[in-house]
Amino acid sequence: MSASSTTPPRTPSRKPSRLRFSLFVFLGVYPLVTALIYALAPFTAEWQIWQRNLVMVPMIVGSMVFVIIPAIHKHCHRWL
Repeated sequence: MSASSTTPPRTPSRKPSRLRFSLFVFLGVYPLVTALIYALAPFTAEWQIWQRNLVMVPMIVGSMVFVIIPAIHKHCHRWL
């Protein structure tokens, strides 16, 4: 018996929905951005907007890449 006959046939995987994925990303990013704005506002009240963004954007991107997106893939893969 060959190895190819013992493995079950692969079912074609369906392509993840970009619309649903973007909805899950929105649901993860919006609270993060809102919380960061409120948390950093007292410390950055006198700063220019570009200076605030210079601090916030790396925090948001890091959170998205290392926390939010992996969590979406792990917990919501059935709905994507």
